[in-house]
Amino acid sequence: MKLLNILSVAVLLSLAGGMFNKLTAQTKPATANRLSTQQQSIIAISAAAGKGDLSGLKENLNKGLDAGLTVNQIKESLVHLYAYCGFPRSLRALQTFMTVLDERKAKGIHDRIGKTATPIKDQRSRYERGKATLEELTGVKEAGAKTGYAAFAPEIEVFLKEHLFADLFERDVLTYTERELVTISVLSSIGGVEPMLRSHLTICLNLGLSPIQLKEFVEIIRSTLGAKEANSAQTVLDELLKNRK
Repeated sequence: MKLLNILSVAVLLSLAGGMFNKLTAQTKPATANRLSTQQQSIIAISAAAGKGDLSGLKENLNKGLDAGLTVNQIKESLVHLYAYCGFPRSLRALQTFMTVLDERKAKGIHDRIGKTATPIKDQRSRYERGKATLEELTGVKEAGAKTGYAAFAPEIEVFLKEHLFADLFERDVLTYTERELVTISVLSSIGGVEPMLRSHLTICLNLGLSPIQLKEFVEIIRSTLGAKEANSAQTVLDELLKNRK
């Protein structure tokens, strides 16, 4: 009897271990060699939304929820992308997400809502907060007179600092890395903005994403959007990595 009990316990522990390993595999975190399943979903969702592919977006929204993304993480991603592809794309993506959630609820699926953004207590001006965030992202201190577009159209430089890098980036529902994955996905989807894509791929490297992970990003763009967008992103990435050696 004791032997049977021992065997029973061993079997239960083995089964429990197998279940644990399965759960661990499903929520595998990002490593130097691979993006996490949630990061992969953020890329696919953002790329489809930026392109306006609502059918593909719907499919990837379901995959993202199944991969463990919360409702608020996805909403935040779809809000964030408007800064790069405009309100119309963002609003259509949010409307599509509402439909997906209604359909899943009708099937008895209850998705996790997730945390909301923490109130900002920093007393500095939005411009100063945005400037500090941008310096943290790029690893470069801003100094000297404004040049380029910032000198040509000072208003947009203020909007970028105050709204994009303060109002949006300070919202902690998504990490900086997740927001940059949204950004490079949307930039790849709209095309013709290679200098901006290069800048944000550089930020991704500064934030700790590896070249292998960024090559995986390109392959997700390929499977989500197609060869044209992926090849363009690959060209920018190859040039960036070559110049960093």
